[in-house]
Amino acid sequence: MKRTFYPVFFSLISTYKKHFLLSDLTAGVIVGIVALPLAIAFAIASGVPPEMGLITAVMVGFFVSFLGGSRVQIGGPSGAFIVVMYGIMQQFGLQGVVIASIMAGIMLFIMGLIRAGTVIQFMPYPIVVGFTSGIALIIFTTQIQEFFGLPGNGVPPDPLGKWGYYVSHIREINYLAGALGLLTIAITMLWPRFYRKIPGSLVSIVIITAIVQFAGLEVETIGSKFGQFSASFAFPEFGDVDFALIQQLAVPAFTLAVLGSIESLLSAIVADGATGYRHRPNTELMAQGVANILSPLAGGMAGSGALAKTMANIRNGGKTPLAGMFHALVLLVFMLFLGKLAMMIPLTALSGILIVVAYNMSEWRSFRNILKSSRGEATVLLTTFLLTVLLGLNFALPFGIILALILFVNRVMETSDIEVLRHEVEDEKSHLTEGFETLGIPKGVEVFQIKGPFFFGIANKFEEAEQEIREIPKVRILRMRRVPFIDSTGLKNLRNFVERSQKHHTLVILSGPTEKARKAMKNEGLYDEIGEENICENIEASLERAREIIANK
Repeated sequence: MKRTFYPVFFSLISTYKKHFLLSDLTAGVIVGIVALPLAIAFAIASGVPPEMGLITAVMVGFFVSFLGGSRVQIGGPSGAFIVVMYGIMQQFGLQGVVIASIMAGIMLFIMGLIRAGTVIQFMPYPIVVGFTSGIALIIFTTQIQEFFGLPGNGVPPDPLGKWGYYVSHIREINYLAGALGLLTIAITMLWPRFYRKIPGSLVSIVIITAIVQFAGLEVETIGSKFGQFSASFAFPEFGDVDFALIQQLAVPAFTLAVLGSIESLLSAIVADGATGYRHRPNTELMAQGVANILSPLAGGMAGSGALAKTMANIRNGGKTPLAGMFHALVLLVFMLFLGKLAMMIPLTALSGILIVVAYNMSEWRSFRNILKSSRGEATVLLTTFLLTVLLGLNFALPFGIILALILFVNRVMETSDIEVLRHEVEDEKSHLTEGFETLGIPKGVEVFQIKGPFFFGIANKFEEAEQEIREIPKVRILRMRRVPFIDSTGLKNLRNFVERSQKHHTLVILSGPTEKARKAMKNEGLYDEIGEENICENIEASLERAREIIANK
């Protein structure tokens, strides 16, 4: 049996190859440089002090690699969390951010413990794109204020209200800040065409900061808005925490946990495709849980695996989780010794970087392609997107999960079918021979051929098939060789079917039930009720048993 928690680092360390060390160290340093401006930008966009982003990058980055289920996953502050974190910060303050992050960590650990990682990986793609596109639009909307240097008082919290505010204050735009923001976007997006080793986001930050400092330009910086940069870990206080606060934070924390699990596992899947290795999804979720518990306890907030940094790690030669641990150490050194340099960064430059992040998150090509696909998937996409933008993730995420379940049930129902046969039935060996070998069905016998899971979703199909019966037969054969499992509703329907048949003096024979189906029926008591002599291995034996019964009646 596979272990639920089995970190990749511990399984690789005993066979670690020395020549990997230089590759991991190089990748770790480069990814640390990539993560630096993003960590600060994500924190400010979330409404928390900038040092909180660096602490999160250090703590989540280290423990996701140390305890995680992927060789190359890089953890840290998440762009997907910005919207939720900002809402928590506005309503509950820093204490709320810390508590919600810890709660999300506990939820993630439990999700991994119950092996939910395998299921979360298969969240329907239209829902994922709807979430991420909605989040991207919200991030873009929140950055317009700092990008153009607009005054910060009285900005509505909702996206539509923000756009109304921007339009009404269009005359107050700081054109210098806007020009520097546009230059940041241009450098960030164009730099990789010339040199990919050093990230464009870092190059743009350095250039724009240098221009502002040397030219003495009057634009708002991290230092002018947030004051002194605190370069140390800080244990939070929990004096005012009560059960009522925990209840209020339950939905935001759940939103963080689900978003984090989706983003981390999707990132790990993409990394698997690029490296050829397979990640351990449940271990990954449990590592994310531990990281998100420890990060706020050290003064940070929740984080997750990040695709952009993970791919940067792969492109720069990262081989093992040590690369992610080195990346965290690089950020730690910057936080402890060079943190004051961050105070000089213009806020418009950080907004420009986040606008690029929002563009990359938007998945507009996938959005367009899904809209052109089936009507059902397009409806799910637009519904999730609009709910995310207009009502927020706390509402959109649970609704999206419900949509995902509905889509799953519909897809399973499409694979399930019940057919009533009265004249002939295909033999089990037909697929091994050319053509079709069929067996005749004796008069007074009906064969219910069930294909697919026997669960609550096909209850109506079963009843509809029963209603097609023109005269009551002497024997009913339920052919179950293609039924992988039966749920409690399916067992209830089967029991009702047997009881109705018995009332009409019709015997029920089960043909070829799978081992899982047999076990479920034994636990329910149906196996003994039907009788072991009436449970046959294949359709030939079932028809032979039916002939014996008819002959004795």
